[in-house]
Amino acid sequence: MRKMSPLRLLVPVLILAASLPVSAQRTISDARITYKVEMPPEQLQMEAMFAGSSMTQYIRGNLSRVDMNFNVVNYIYLINSQQEHVITLMDNHGDKYLIRTDKKTYEADVKRFASIQFADQSETREIAGYKCRKTIGTMADGATFEVFYTTDIVPENPYYNRRFQNLKGIPLEYEILTKSGSKMRAIATNVDLSPVPASIFDVPKGYREITAEELKKIRG
Repeated sequence: MRKMSPLRLLVPVLILAASLPVSAQRTISDARITYKVEMPPEQLQMEAMFAGSSMTQYIRGNLSRVDMNFNVVNYIYLINSQQEHVITLMDNHGDKYLIRTDKKTYEADVKRFASIQFADQSETREIAGYKCRKTIGTMADGATFEVFYTTDIVPENPYYNRRFQNLKGIPLEYEILTKSGSKMRAIATNVDLSPVPASIFDVPKGYREITAEELKKIRG
């Protein structure tokens, strides 16, 4: 039997290696990501009670939920990308309100965030055990915000967070633009990819339903 030379044996191995991805990428349908939220210094000077704020992002298929805990004021956003609606829950010192966003408003938000352009930068860092690359998001009005995202995990549902529908991975650190023009920063501290219970997306009881206009008046 004719023996194959070591060089000829090596060639198929090299071809196979070249066809493999540089890093394994996993498409996920379920996730629970916990973030610490760093408030702008000027915000903390006025209201130290915001120190230690946190945020949790839940993903389960077409459903997603964001919990923002600012200690005295808490928000929950329940998002259904299949039915195209959002329910906002606000707990302000024990006063609880529920606001529904209709399909027309949902679609307008999707269109507005679809215009965000992300420009990758050379800087990288490890966050919550994942290698992340820096990118700069630019909105239609020219406002910019920093994001560090990982491509190791990619959401099955890109609309779990409409702001990141054009991002090539999951953001594990990012700036959040406030209405005053300042920026909060969310930094992931834990990523849990185990199944998320469906009950997480149930609308809790005890909230009074109001309109978006009534909410604006309450917020001042």
